Amino acid sequence: MTVASPTDRPTGRPTAPPAARRRRRPFSLERYALPVTFIVVIVVFSILKPDVFPTGDNASAILSTNAVLVVLTIGVLAPLTVGDLDISVASVLGLSAMLVLILNAQHHVPVGYAVLIALAASAFVGLVNGFFAVIVGIDALIVTLGTGSLALGATAWMSDNNTITGLAQSLVNVVVQDQIFGVSVEFYYSIAICVLVFYLLRYTPLGRRMLIVGQARDVARLSGINVGRVRIGSLLFSALLAGIAGILYAGTSGSAQPAGGSELLLPAYAAAFLGSTTLTPGRFNPFGSLIAVYFLATGIVGLELIGAQNFVQQIFYGAALLVAVVASTLIRRAASRST
Repeated sequence: MTVASPTDRPTGRPTAPPAARRRRRPFSLERYALPVTFIVVIVVFSILKPDVFPTGDNASAILSTNAVLVVLTIGVLAPLTVGDLDISVASVLGLSAMLVLILNAQHHVPVGYAVLIALAASAFVGLVNGFFAVIVGIDALIVTLGTGSLALGATAWMSDNNTITGLAQSLVNVVVQDQIFGVSVEFYYSIAICVLVFYLLRYTPLGRRMLIVGQARDVARLSGINVGRVRIGSLLFSALLAGIAGILYAGTSGSAQPAGGSELLLPAYAAAFLGSTTLTPGRFNPFGSLIAVYFLATGIVGLELIGAQNFVQQIFYGAALLVAVVASTLIRRAASRST
């Protein structure tokens, strides 16, 4: 009888060939291109405007004022992941903010109840989107275009086309007045939401089902996934996060406007698509979107500090969206060819 030497004994863990190990975590320059570019942008504007750009106050302002956009951008990731497009989110944000202001400032509803009602209204819009897009079978782009227009009209009707002010100071405090390390607490809310959505998409069965639905719906159906339920859930989730963004929007300014939030639709999609080119190229991901939001915001602030006009925002966001969509498409094609 022969006794196996320690080196002959099975370890219980198969050893992958060297080629397989190399394929497991390949280095990809494109994965880190956006963070590196972000750092370069910061360095360049710090050199050009050393007295105002690389300051704590400027950094705090950038981080705080763009927290609403971060939440809205993360919200649109869910429909994008499953292959849908929700363009009603900005209108839902405005509707949510207006409901909080009208209920609290004009009808003296406690701010907590006003927030819950705003979230319920946002969820209702998400369910309407899901019903018509999935049950009725209308393209999600058309459905959300219609519901977004309805939400925008309802916001203008409720406010009589006036800006509403007088929000309870308690909500303003927990959104923008309270600070941690000199940054408004709303920034930390957006980071918490980013982490939760990252965990959902990366480590839960629901997240994996969403990815499969987005990549191949027929395959998902054959695999036993309830595609309709996943799509409805993603639209509901998107609307809820838009409602949360609206609450933060109201708390930031203490007021709500009839068309408030509509200016955030283009930046949200620009950041979502740009974020899909980094960290996990070809896949919509929360941390990539977070980096993209602050990359775009930092670039705009820097350009304005060196004398650019206000219209540079639209040019910058539009160009970023076009570049991001092209880059994302090329990455997806390259990935499909490699497989």
